[in-house]
Amino acid sequence: MYLIDPAAHTRRAFLRRSGQLAMAGTALPFALNLAAMGEAAAQGATDYKALVCVFLYGGCDYANTVVTYDDPSYTAYSTIRGGSGTGGIALPKAALLPLLNGPVRSDGRQYALAPGMQGLADLYNNEGSLAVQLNVGPLVVPLTRAQFNNGNRKLYPVPPKLFSHNDQQSTWQSSSPEGSTVGWGGNIGDIVLDQKQNTNSLFTCISVSGNAVFLSGDSALQYQVSTNGAVKIGSANGNVYGSSTVKSAMATLIQQARTHNLENEYNRVTARAIDAEVKVTSAIGDDSAASPAFPANTFPNTNLGRQLAMVARLIRGRSTLGAKRQVFFVSMGGFDLHDNLLSNQLQLLTQLSDAMTAFHKQMGVQGQANNVTTFTASDFGRTLASNGDGADHGWGNHHFVLGGAVKGKNLYGTPPVVSIENDSKKVGYEGHVGQGRLIPTTSVDQYAATLATWFGVPAVDLPSILPNLKNFGTPTNGIDYPKNVGFMA
Repeated sequence: MYLIDPAAHTRRAFLRRSGQLAMAGTALPFALNLAAMGEAAAQGATDYKALVCVFLYGGCDYANTVVTYDDPSYTAYSTIRGGSGTGGIALPKAALLPLLNGPVRSDGRQYALAPGMQGLADLYNNEGSLAVQLNVGPLVVPLTRAQFNNGNRKLYPVPPKLFSHNDQQSTWQSSSPEGSTVGWGGNIGDIVLDQKQNTNSLFTCISVSGNAVFLSGDSALQYQVSTNGAVKIGSANGNVYGSSTVKSAMATLIQQARTHNLENEYNRVTARAIDAEVKVTSAIGDDSAASPAFPANTFPNTNLGRQLAMVARLIRGRSTLGAKRQVFFVSMGGFDLHDNLLSNQLQLLTQLSDAMTAFHKQMGVQGQANNVTTFTASDFGRTLASNGDGADHGWGNHHFVLGGAVKGKNLYGTPPVVSIENDSKKVGYEGHVGQGRLIPTTSVDQYAATLATWFGVPAVDLPSILPNLKNFGTPTNGIDYPKNVGFMA
């Protein structure tokens, strides 16, 4: 019930892979995926769009990131978490960065960002290019606490292996637990290839953060780069034991016909990898000679800052890469804060805000602010209740969406009641499954569908990319579950 719809998914994958097999000229099973790597197709789109996923590994704490700010809610938050002056993990209200310039909510709820997130706060309050999606997480169907506690997983299914890092990272990225081989970012890339929008399919899905199932599709494969650029093939650059002849020998070997299909395919893959390295190196170019100058503003010298700077360089070189539509993946870790949450997360959130702000400003300089949308994701949120000076694994979380096409300066979704109440007769009981582990009121499928629709994915293809989307769209249990959340213009 929780996996991608086999009929739609297999049919689309089979047709695409069959075409690739004919192009590859071989019956090798793994060539079905490899064959698409070097294909050239006519360009379709006349504009450019990119999605950039910023994954926060470890489980970012929602309560100290987008902090409840109206007086009744803040009082409840501070009481539950304990003030920092008393050894608790609640942030002092005077230090918060309020998000107050958006529409006035009928429920009176207000929020603020954590100290150190001034860049994102300004983009929300002043530029209006930042939106906050409240309480989003993996869901199979809309769910209440009573249904969760019922235990009948056929009647009330839940995502498998909740609260597990590896499984929930995979579920966020692919709708399936650890072991999944296809992600929704890669499936969006598949649609791009179906629409023949890129002249070089290899550069449709690019990770600057190692392997990520998010970017793996049926035919769209993730191309990995480092913060310094293309990952070089040593033998292709004459770098084996300092030899000056290896490069020439390598070039000769990969051009020689072999008697075995596997050897021929290996040669083709190696040749494509070498060609890709050359293209990426050319695309990112010499920053000192860039026009306009790159970067126009200083990216922070952090791992995430360097990753997003590389994404900006790749977007700048999109014409060289033959890309009209791209999906990128970057990440930062360290959010699994069972201890020292107050100080450690503030440092991480400052890095996140500074890097995302610099990237968005750079997109403006490159004339791509309206065409590039950056969004955050994480394993899960954390408990509202502290375990001392940290918090345990949770479920729902608050996330950011940033870009010129974002309908910003607004909060989307249903604000959770600030509560760890366990008495079923009292207000606040239904919103969590214990200790303030939020039951999401927006599913990852809804969140992703909103991004995919803006990106140009036809509505008819959304169910094959997001298997649980069909279960949403109707108000349930007093909560609205729109298939399109509405944060994109």
